[in-house]
Amino acid sequence: MQKLPREFYDRKTIMVARDLLGKLLIHVQGGVERVGKIVETEAYLGPHDLAAHSARGLTPRTKVMFGLPGYAYVYFVYGMYFCMNVVTEREGHASAVLLRAIEPVKNVEERGCGPGLLCRAMKIDKSLNGHDLLSDDFFIAAPARADVFQMVKRPRIGVDYAKHWAKRHLRFYIKGNACVSRR
Repeated sequence: MQKLPREFYDRKTIMVARDLLGKLLIHVQGGVERVGKIVETEAYLGPHDLAAHSARGLTPRTKVMFGLPGYAYVYFVYGMYFCMNVVTEREGHASAVLLRAIEPVKNVEERGCGPGLLCRAMKIDKSLNGHDLLSDDFFIAAPARADVFQMVKRPRIGVDYAKHWAKRHLRFYIKGNACVSRR
C-alpha cells in the first residue's frame, strides 16, 4: 500500500475525482486502523462552479479549500453529518473532491454509502478539517493491487440550486458496486 503523494492532488479536479476510485481511505485513531475503498466521488471545480462551497468566496469555512492540495476539507451539514472533501489543484484555486461512498475493507462496522455515512463509518469529524492527507494517521493510499472496474459518470446529487452546474456529469462511481450511494 503506497500513500498518495502531494502531486496526485495537484492536478485537474476531474482527474483526481476519477483516480480516487479504488483507492483506500485510511484513518488511524486510538490504535484502530479503519480502511475503506473509495467507490464514489464528486468533483467541485472552484469558485466559478455554483455548486462548490468556494463559489461564495473565501470564508472561515472554505479557507481550507483555498489552501494547498492534499488537505481534508471537512464540514457539518443538515445539523447531523460531517462530509469530507479532498482539496485539489494549486493553492488559491479552491476546488475539491467530495468522497461520497466507501466499501468497508478493515475495521469499518457501519455503512459508508453516502458522504455523511462515510464520515460516520470512518470516524471523520470536524477535528480533521485542514488535516494534511500526507500524515501517518489520516491519508489515502493506492492498494497493493489495483482492481479493474468500469467507471460511471452521472450528475452530482443535491445541488439543484446550482443552475446549469447541477446537470454536469461530475459524479463518478464504480459500476456495480453495492456501496454506491445512488445509481
